[in-house]
Amino acid sequence: MLSLPPSLTIDAGYHDRVQCPLTFTLSDSLPEGSYVLRSENGTELPLQPLGGSTYGYIEPFLAKGEKRTYQITAVSEAPTPHILVEPDTENALRIQQNGDLITRYIYRDVEARPYFYPVHVSGGIPVTRAYPMIPDAPNEQHDHPHHRSIWIAYGEVNDTDNWSEQKGHGHTEHKTFEKIESGSVFGRFQAQSVWTTAEHTPVLDESLTVTVWNTAAPLRLLDFDIHLTANYGDVHFGDTKEGGILSVRVATAMDAPKGTITNSYNGINEGDTWGKAAHWCDYSGTVQGQKVGITVCDHPLSFRYPTHWHVRNYGLMTANPFGYSYYTNKAKNGAHDMNSGETLSFHYRMILHTGDVHEAQVNDHYLNFAAPPTIKIG
Repeated sequence: MLSLPPSLTIDAGYHDRVQCPLTFTLSDSLPEGSYVLRSENGTELPLQPLGGSTYGYIEPFLAKGEKRTYQITAVSEAPTPHILVEPDTENALRIQQNGDLITRYIYRDVEARPYFYPVHVSGGIPVTRAYPMIPDAPNEQHDHPHHRSIWIAYGEVNDTDNWSEQKGHGHTEHKTFEKIESGSVFGRFQAQSVWTTAEHTPVLDESLTVTVWNTAAPLRLLDFDIHLTANYGDVHFGDTKEGGILSVRVATAMDAPKGTITNSYNGINEGDTWGKAAHWCDYSGTVQGQKVGITVCDHPLSFRYPTHWHVRNYGLMTANPFGYSYYTNKAKNGAHDMNSGETLSFHYRMILHTGDVHEAQVNDHYLNFAAPPTIKIG
C-alpha cells in the first residue's frame, strides 16, 4: 500500500474544464478508508475508488492553462453518497441524485431487451419518449414500439434481428449484476447479459457498466462502457442501418424541426447528420416549456471511432458503426466478423442538459471525455 500523502497536479491544457470527471491510477491502492483531494487553499473534493488502485473525482473548474495541485488526504467520515443506485422493483434499478430520479434501468420482464426509462434532465423534465412503456402516452408519436427510450441493440447479428420487436426478433437476457454501487463522486452498476436468437440460443455476451457522475446541476453525465464478447463461437455483424449500439428515442416535443439535431461538425438535422461520422450527436428541443437536450459522445477507444449516426428527424438518434453501405450508397461495406473469444468495446458519454447545444457547452464536455486534462502523480 502507498505511504501517504501522494499529490496530484492537474493541467487543464488549452481548454477550460468545468464539472470534469477525472480518473487516475496510483502505483498501489490506498489504505482502507475515506479520502479527499485537498488543494493548496484548503478546498476538499471527494475521492472514490473505481477498482484496484484507480480513483475518480470531479474537477469543478480549472481555467485553460491553469495547473492545480492536490494532496490525497485521509478523512474520518465517509462522504455522503449523492448518487444512489439501488433496486426499485424486482425488475429494475433506480438511479437518483440527491433524491431526484435520473433514470431507471429495466432489465427483467421486458419484451425483447433491457432499457432505461424514464430519463430526466435536472428539474425532472423527461427527454425521452414515454411510448410504448405508457401505451396511450398523449402528445407523442406511437411508431416504432422497439424504440424504448434508451437501449442497446443491433439488427443483424448472426442473421438474428436483435433490434426490433417483430416476429422472430432476438433477445438480450439479463443474467446478473457484478456491481451496484452508490457514492459521493459517482454511482454505477455493471450488468452481464447474453444476446440470443429468437429461440434463446446464445450468440454473444454483453458486459455493460453505467457510471453516473455527481456533477452540479443542471449538468448530468452518464458513461456507458459496453463490451460484446463472442463466447459461443464466431459472430457476424451485418451491414444494416437497422440498429445502433447505443440508441435514444427523444421526447416527441423534441423531434425536428421543432427541436434540433446537431453533430460535432455543426451539421443540422437529418439532412446534415444521418449516416455521417461524428464525435458526438445531440438532440435538443423544448419540453414542458424548458429548453433541454441529450447528447451521445463517442470515445477514441471505441470500435470504429468516430461512429456513424443513424439519426432521424422523427426522434431517433443511434450510434451505428456497421451500416456503411446505407451511408455511402453501397460504396463501402460495414459488416464485421468477430472470431470466437474476441471482444468489441464501445465507450460513450451521455450528456443530459438544459439549454441548447451551445448554451450547454456540449463540445467542451466532449473534450473533457475524449481529451481530458493531464494528471501528474507525485
